[in-house]
Amino acid sequence: MSKITVAIDGYSSCGKSTLAKALAQKLNYNYIDTGAMYRAVTIYCLRNNIIKDSR
Repeated sequence: MSKITVAIDGYSSCGKSTLAKALAQKLNYNYIDTGAMYRAVTIYCLRNNIIKDSR
């Protein structure tokens, strides 16, 4: 069976991560939290003056 990319979208706190982790385990896929990746890149850019805080 060839692997596909699965993206799960939904409201905050509706169980997306819980579902994604269970599905990844069942299908022997890697689980990647793209939200955490986005936040990590953002904080890196803010701390290194690559982007400026707009507040």
